[in-house]
Amino acid sequence: MVNRLKFYIDGAWVDPAAMKTVKVVNPATEEPLYDVAVGSKADVDKAVAAASAAFATFSVTTREERIALLEKIIDAYKARSKEIAAAISDEMGAPIPMAERAQAGSGLGHLMSTLQVLKEYHFEETVGKATVVREPIGVVGMITPWNWPLNQIACKVAPAIAAGCTMILKPSEFTPTSALIFAEVMHAAGVPKGVFNLVNGLGPEVGVAMSEHEGIDMISFTGSTRAGIDVAKRAANTVKRVSQELGGKSPNVILEDADFTKAVTGGVASVFNNSGQSCNAPTRMIVPAGKMKEVAAIAKAVADKTKAGDPKAEGTTIGPVVNRTQWDKIQALIKKGVDEGATLVAGGPGLPEGVNKGFYVRPTVFADVTNDMTIAREEIFGPVITILGAKDEAEAVKIANDTPYGLAGYVSAGSVESAKRVGKQIRAGNVNLNGVPNERLAPFGGYKQSGNGREWGKYGMEDFLEVKAIAGT
Repeated sequence: MVNRLKFYIDGAWVDPAAMKTVKVVNPATEEPLYDVAVGSKADVDKAVAAASAAFATFSVTTREERIALLEKIIDAYKARSKEIAAAISDEMGAPIPMAERAQAGSGLGHLMSTLQVLKEYHFEETVGKATVVREPIGVVGMITPWNWPLNQIACKVAPAIAAGCTMILKPSEFTPTSALIFAEVMHAAGVPKGVFNLVNGLGPEVGVAMSEHEGIDMISFTGSTRAGIDVAKRAANTVKRVSQELGGKSPNVILEDADFTKAVTGGVASVFNNSGQSCNAPTRMIVPAGKMKEVAAIAKAVADKTKAGDPKAEGTTIGPVVNRTQWDKIQALIKKGVDEGATLVAGGPGLPEGVNKGFYVRPTVFADVTNDMTIAREEIFGPVITILGAKDEAEAVKIANDTPYGLAGYVSAGSVESAKRVGKQIRAGNVNLNGVPNERLAPFGGYKQSGNGREWGKYGMEDFLEVKAIAGT
C-alpha cells in the first residue's frame, strides 16, 4: 500500500509535523482519487537534517559502491514499473501504453544512462601542476513537475546518487503516487538512510522552504519560468547553486526541400503527444509561406486522426490535460487565437465530440499565425499547434529565435547538411534534425528564459559536482 499520508525521511515512513492534506483528482473523470499529505517547513527541516548527516558518509563512497547501488535501484525500479505507469495514467491522464513505454520508461532510461556515465567518468584530472577534482556539491533540493513525473525525478536523483550527493525531493502535488512508489524503490534497493528523502507539499510552502533553506546547497528545479524566477530569487540569499529547466515555445523549421508529409505529420504528432504537456514540444511550426495551405491540410489530417479519450480505452491517442486550471488556460488561449485572426484548421474550444466530462482538449491546429499573436508567444501546454509562414530561410531563423524561450528547436530539410546549417543558428539548448529524437547521453537544457544548467548524461552529473583545484600535487 502506498504511504500517501506519510513522508519518506531518514530511511523510514514518518508522519508529517502537522497533518494537512490535498485531494488528488483523476483528470479523466474529474473525481477525487484520494488525499495526500502535504508538508511544511518543519518537515523540510527534518529532511535536511537527515540528508546533512548522511552526506558525511555517502559523499566519500567509492565509484564501485555507487555503481552497485544504482544497479540495485534499476532492478527495484523494473519490478515496480507497471505500477508507476498506472499511477501516472491515473493522476495526469497519460494513456496506459504511453505511460508504460514513455513515462515510466524514461525514468528507467535515465537510471541506466547514468549508470553508464558513472562507470566511465573521470573525477580527477591533471592540469599543469594541479590536480582538479570533482566532488559532490552537498545536499540537493529537487522540485519536480507533473507532466513527466518519473522522467524528471530520475534525471535528477540518478546523477545526484552517482555524484555522491544526498537529497530531498518535492514532487508535484498533482502526481504524488508515482513519486511515493519511487521512494519505495529506493528503500527496497537499500539506499542508505538519509541519502534520499521525500516530502510532498505545495510550492508556496515546501518549495519556498527548500529554496530558502541554509542547509540545502543546491536546488534542481523543473517547472514554469514564473516559478523558476521565484525559486532563484529565494535561493540567492544563501548563494546556493540553482539549476533550472523551465518553459519553452520551440520552433520547428521545415525547409523548402523537406519531405513535407513526413515532417509535418511527425511535428504535429509530437506536439499532441502527452496531450501537449511537454516543455520542449515543437509548437511553432515555421514553413515556407507558399506552402501554408498544403501544410495546414496535412496537419488537419493528423488532428482528425488523434483521438482524445479515456486513458484506459483501446484506441485512445491522447488523454486529458492534468487539471481544471490547465484546461481553462488552454481554452482561453484557443479563443485568443481565434480572436486575433489565426485560421482555425482543426479542433477549437470546448470538449471533444462525444465527451461530457474530464479535462479533455480538442487537438487543435492554427494556420496563418504571425509571431506577434498570443498563441505564438505564450506556452499553451496543450495539444495546440501554431503554423507560421516565412518568405525564406533567413526569415524562418529570425522567427525561430524571436522568443524569450530557448529550450529546443527542430529542423527538417532534404539533407542533414542543410538541416544542421539552420540548426546551428537556432538559439536553443537542444536541436533535433529530421525527426531524430533526443540522445539521452547528450545534454538537455535551455537558453534564455528556458533555464540554466544541463541534465542528462555526464553533463547532468556535473551539475551536482563542485570543482576543486589542488596545486602542487
